[in-house]
Amino acid sequence: MEQGTVTVDVAIDGDLPKGARPDLSVDGTIELERLDNVIYVGRPAFGQENNTVGIFKLVAGTSEAVRTPVKLGRSSVNTIEIINGLEPGDQVILSDTSSMDAHERIRLN
Repeated sequence: MEQGTVTVDVAIDGDLPKGARPDLSVDGTIELERLDNVIYVGRPAFGQENNTVGIFKLVAGTSEAVRTPVKLGRSSVNTIEIINGLEPGDQVILSDTSSMDAHERIRLN
């Protein structure tokens, strides 16, 4: 494994696609596990799986966001499972907010 890339052998059943030739690159997704009925968000700039982090959640109907403790579960390349702290439909800030660590509430411009 190198920088998140794994080399695998691929076999195609049936006729080869037009233009196929030996040693072409193939992009694919390897599914290790499938989770059903999971609350998840895009992978934040901070926080590791199976940890609790403070994520700014937008307050509905306002231009403010409050720091909310969120327990994270398993993660994929792009998303992370929410165990506790957020509900479907909540809007959160996923970018790096470390410059606002001293604040519990922020106003968005």
